[in-house]
Amino acid sequence: MLKFFGLIIVVASVFGGFVLASGHLPALWQPAEIIIVLGAAIGAYIISNPSSVLKDTLGQLREIVSSEKEDPELYPQLFGLMNTLMVQIQLNGLKILDEHIEKPFESSIFLTYPSVLRQPMLLNFLVDNLRLQSMGKLQAHEFQHLMEEEIHRLQVDRMRPSHAMHRTGEALPGFGILAAVMGIIITMGAIDGPLTMIGVHVAAALVGTFMGVFACYCLFEPAASAMHHLIDRKIAQLQCAKAILVAQLSGKQPLLALDAGRRMIQEENRPTFLQLERYLAEEQQ
Repeated sequence: MLKFFGLIIVVASVFGGFVLASGHLPALWQPAEIIIVLGAAIGAYIISNPSSVLKDTLGQLREIVSSEKEDPELYPQLFGLMNTLMVQIQLNGLKILDEHIEKPFESSIFLTYPSVLRQPMLLNFLVDNLRLQSMGKLQAHEFQHLMEEEIHRLQVDRMRPSHAMHRTGEALPGFGILAAVMGIIITMGAIDGPLTMIGVHVAAALVGTFMGVFACYCLFEPAASAMHHLIDRKIAQLQCAKAILVAQLSGKQPLLALDAGRRMIQEENRPTFLQLERYLAEEQQ
């Protein structure tokens, strides 16, 4: 909802200001210029990116509109899940993990925490590293290094749509100039016509430049920034899980291990230590 509100402000400010300056909105309706600018941008985006990035782009665009904030139940449930797993490991050893990590969607433990199951990147990260931990002895620093490398790779991969959107946004003013130049070519072809028609053609050409700048700074660049923040939020989830797993492997008590993960969360989503204790107390009830 907030994203739509921002879009409404942008559209109202740009086009409303144009009208207040005695502009005529119908003059901005130039389908040919719009097709040239946006068509060139979309085509260039498809040419320059693999299908996996195109698919991720659509998914991330849907997500920035549908989930503007972190699920408020995610971190309480993540802490509850990790606390339960650590307690089970302390009581029964690492082998107890096998029956849960192989099929998390059928696990009695994981099913208790649906918000975690709805985060595929976080769930896969947890399951893979718990499986690695259960397979053999790892030093805490080795385990930490492996997870940091994995998080870095995931971050680079998930940021590709944002970077691609940013590059396309930077190119849009150029596509606007392309449309304007083509409009001027049309104008020169009608140079011996009435002055009124020449003015109409020049105005249409300038709309191409306007469309390129508008799409760049009001649509593509804000979308790229929103996608970037979305991935930052998801990477913070992985950093939280990594810190908990490393602290647990280092021999820390569950509460201290969970606090190590809590410190990795973005400020707007980070619970206090007292809130963390309250989550665990509610789990035990």
